[in-house]
Amino acid sequence: QVQLVESGGGSVQTGGSLRLSCAASKYTISGGCMAWFRQAPGKGREGVAGIDAEGNSRYVEIVKDRFTISRDNAKNFLYLEMNNLKPEDTAMYYCAARRWGRFCALSTFPRLDFDYWGQGTQVNVSS
Repeated sequence: QVQLVESGGGSVQTGGSLRLSCAASKYTISGGCMAWFRQAPGKGREGVAGIDAEGNSRYVEIVKDRFTISRDNAKNFLYLEMNNLKPEDTAMYYCAARRWGRFCALSTFPRLDFDYWGQGTQVNVSS
C-alpha cells in the first residue's frame, strides 16, 4: 500500500528555516497531485501548499513568499522549504497525496481532498 513518511521537523527560533521531506513508497511522486497540510494544537487541519503533476504549485496566503513546495522525481521525495518561520507556524506537518488518475484541480486547493496521508513531523517555532 502507499506509504508517505515525513521527516525534517524540529525546533527553531522565529526567523529560522527548516526543510521538510516526504518519502513516498508505492506512489510515484513525479505524476502525482501532492500537498502539505498542518495542524496546530486545538485547531483543525489546514492546507499549506499543493503541487500538481506538471509542477504547478499553490500556496495559502499566510505562507506565500516564505514556503516553497518542490519534489525530486529521481528520489521520489516531496519537500517543503520553510523560511522566516513564525510562532504561528508551530504545528504537526503532514504530507498528502491524491490517488493517481484523480484530477488535480489545484485551483481549489486547499479544499481538494487527498487519499493518502503520512504520520506527520512536528515543527516548533519559538519567539
